[in-house]
Amino acid sequence: MGEERQPQNVFQVGFHLSGTVTEPATASEPEVTHKVAISFDRCKITSVTCGCGNRDIFYCAHVVALSLYRIRKPEQVKLRLPISETLFQMNRDQLQKLVQYLITAHHTEVLPTAQKLADEILSSNSEINQVHGAPDPTAGASIDDDNCWHLDEDQVREQVKQFLSQGGYYGSGKQLNSMFAKVREMLRMRDSNGARMLTLITEQFMADPRLSLWRQQGTGMTDKCRQLWDELGALWVCVVLNPHCKSEEKSGWLKQLKKWGDMDVCPLEDGNYGSELPNITNALPQSNLAQDSLSRPRRTVFSRAVEACDLHWQDSHLQRIISSDYYMSPSYQREGESLLFNPQGLPLWLDHVPTACARVDALRSHGYTREALRLAVAIINTLRLQQQRQMDIYKHQKKELLQRNVTSTTNLEGWVGHPLDPIGCLFITLTETCRMDDDNSMDTGGDPRPPVYHHVPVWGCPDVGESYLTLALEVALMGMGQQRIMPEGLYAQDKVCRNEEQIVSKLQELELDDLLVQTLRKQAVQLLEAGPFSGLGEVIHRESVPMHTFAKYLFSALLPHDADLAYKVALRAMRLPVLESSAGSGDVGHPHHGISIVPSRYPRWFTLGHLESQQCELASTMLTAAKGDMLRLRTVLEAIQKNIHSSSLIFKLAQDAFKIATPADSPPDITLLNVALELGLQVMRMTLSTLNWRRREMVRWLVTCATEVGLRALVSILQSWYTLFTPTEATSIVAATVMSHNTILRLSLDYPQREELASCARTLALQCAMKDPQNCALSALTLCEKDHIAFETAYQIVIDAASTGMTYSQLFTIARYMEHRGYPLRSFKLASLAMTHLNLAYNQDTHPAINDVLWACALSHSLGKNELAAIIPLVVKSVHCATVLSDILRRCTMTAPGLAGIPGRRNSGKLMSTDKAPLRQLLDATISAYINTTHSRLTHISPRHYGEFIEFLSKARETFLLAQDGHIQFAQFIDNLKQIYKGKKKLMMLVRERFG
Repeated sequence: MGEERQPQNVFQVGFHLSGTVTEPATASEPEVTHKVAISFDRCKITSVTCGCGNRDIFYCAHVVALSLYRIRKPEQVKLRLPISETLFQMNRDQLQKLVQYLITAHHTEVLPTAQKLADEILSSNSEINQVHGAPDPTAGASIDDDNCWHLDEDQVREQVKQFLSQGGYYGSGKQLNSMFAKVREMLRMRDSNGARMLTLITEQFMADPRLSLWRQQGTGMTDKCRQLWDELGALWVCVVLNPHCKSEEKSGWLKQLKKWGDMDVCPLEDGNYGSELPNITNALPQSNLAQDSLSRPRRTVFSRAVEACDLHWQDSHLQRIISSDYYMSPSYQREGESLLFNPQGLPLWLDHVPTACARVDALRSHGYTREALRLAVAIINTLRLQQQRQMDIYKHQKKELLQRNVTSTTNLEGWVGHPLDPIGCLFITLTETCRMDDDNSMDTGGDPRPPVYHHVPVWGCPDVGESYLTLALEVALMGMGQQRIMPEGLYAQDKVCRNEEQIVSKLQELELDDLLVQTLRKQAVQLLEAGPFSGLGEVIHRESVPMHTFAKYLFSALLPHDADLAYKVALRAMRLPVLESSAGSGDVGHPHHGISIVPSRYPRWFTLGHLESQQCELASTMLTAAKGDMLRLRTVLEAIQKNIHSSSLIFKLAQDAFKIATPADSPPDITLLNVALELGLQVMRMTLSTLNWRRREMVRWLVTCATEVGLRALVSILQSWYTLFTPTEATSIVAATVMSHNTILRLSLDYPQREELASCARTLALQCAMKDPQNCALSALTLCEKDHIAFETAYQIVIDAASTGMTYSQLFTIARYMEHRGYPLRSFKLASLAMTHLNLAYNQDTHPAINDVLWACALSHSLGKNELAAIIPLVVKSVHCATVLSDILRRCTMTAPGLAGIPGRRNSGKLMSTDKAPLRQLLDATISAYINTTHSRLTHISPRHYGEFIEFLSKARETFLLAQDGHIQFAQFIDNLKQIYKGKKKLMMLVRERFG
């Protein structure tokens, strides 16, 4: 309350409390005083008004301040009898005085009402005179009247509507969850407003305009929204299962629930509007479930609550269970089968498990904590007995089942991911009793600390080692370990994953002491041996929900106490039968499908990607734990290689193993490094012939990993490159990295070791160049530079492949490399070969190969007249672009040929003439190209290109003038143009102006 909101002028008349509360001034607002009035009845506030005008489903701060003042300082509150009692004691004069003074004090507000009432009282047949006595707002209700806490219904509607309109943004989901929590709190206080408030919330949910939109479009609602609808459905189950509600209340709720459920827009229990992708889901006869989906009745989020309306609490056995801690069967009746008690005489409750747990939730929610615990214990005793019986049956059939490699699943409905969350409900009910109230449960950072639990013995239980905490752990393990078929639909599957994670995070809050470890070990062993009941049994159904998330928890929890059991559980859980082509098939209508690409085989498994990543997490956890233990690492490695089918996940595991094996501050762990390498090699083989966008990264990583392992690993990957890499990868990434200076330094190799590595790299380079000369020739030459014989071999491979298998750009690149290495004649040979592959049309004056052509001609010119004479016919044949030819011609006439100074050659030092071979041929070709290009351009020229065309003719004239009779040739050429294109008057006028 704080001193700043101290109520004043507080007094109570009968059941009506009033006063003023001052809101202190702030930086932006002045001090304000509000009038507050509260009516109450039998310890409940039944109505409130406050001048602040703040409307909320919770009371404003001023109402709270006045209420607390009345509770904490009763002696300071002036008490008066109800106003009717005080009036009764007055005579006529006093009453007249009171009324007149009241009217004078508030004449503007009260006068019209006072006059109206006076007129009615004075009229003998008015309605007011037909009723004996008069109302008193301070007198309280009669004993028969319903009394309930004040609830501002309009405000509840308004707030829910507003939160829904924000569509789950701005924390509105959180706000709606806190409203649900408020309903639960009301139920626990047995406040009849709980059901009323839930009705108001539901009405607004049903009026959400997005529902019809989602239904029309056939799209699913958002996850957040779905979770809110689930909670709504679960709360209604709680409400209708109130053990002490009146039958007329229940029939009212049932009517309302049926009305909502019949509406078209009512969301369905499995999260879909209609069948999700029916053409895909039902195209394959994948399971009986898929075929049943069409014939099954429509189930909405309210269906469970409607069904729960049929349940009652009159069963005498049930009544005895929840009303006594010591209800047992007499010892003489314990022989033979009993449906009511186990062999130890403890009561059982043989109901459908989720329904039984819903009863527990209802008891707990309505404040019957002790009763909820008693029923929870009876349910767990029932589950134990069923588990034991199933194990006995399995032991008799085990041999036959294992030989046939088939299993059936005994559980038609999974408990994890179930709409009623039976396991979560039992776990919370049992652990709440064991929770130690810690005043410092909030850290200074504001994050709630995990709860602290202690053992509370089970009341009336003969076993001293049993506590509500051990039962909570046991039932969570039993539920998580239950073998269940993957449900249909994205939402239901997603919910299974989410519920698993919720239960695991609750389990991780338990500090495992000896008693809990004992429970953990016992249940883990039972799950391994439990046959069809358990998802960790020896043979499971092909479409069984995988146990990876659960097994990861079990592994980490068991590891410090029983490593063998921990590995046994985790290795058993590594499987993912739906991805195995030969997995056992349990039900008859379930033929195997031929293996094709993965997604088309499992249209029903929407969460497959998540499940595979969980499988990978489990493997990674085992690898980390097994570091340094060769035998365990081998076993884990085999499990990975057998069960994980995705290359990217195996690559992730390889990277994880590598990271753990090479800590920054200590020497590497060679056992784990070898595992990382082996996984990496498997990834290389898996992705060698498939497209994978991460392939380059994978190849680089593998070389890094092999380098860490050492010389022998590098030699091995170089020698078996063809099973791991493409020729391009092998030369440009693998061999290049292995031969780099960094690798030599990292391995600190001596000379013989360096030579061995280099020899392997050269052998690889030559093999790759033979296999794929186009992409590997240059890398091969580079890798063989230091070995004369290998280099010559690589060069010969290039020459042999040049005529057939290589493009001009590849040959030009190698030719330039040869020149750079000091082999100008070889470079010339390759450039000449490249020229034969090239064809440049008249209009390709920006072609990327132009630079190569200019370079090749410059190289030939620098070598001498003979080389130039050899290349010019090739240029003339390949290049038809006038500007490129004139550029070559100009360059060749600027300096004398042969300046490269090849040893043993004489160089005349004279410039070459365009009248003589070889330049004469080039000049003729250039003039010819200009003539052809001119005609080509003129066939479709537009006026905006006229200026550019005149410049082109000027360039042509420069080339013509290099010939002896060039000016005559050019004049004839222009006359010819004027004749042929005389229709283009404007252009020909421009030609005359420039060229006469």
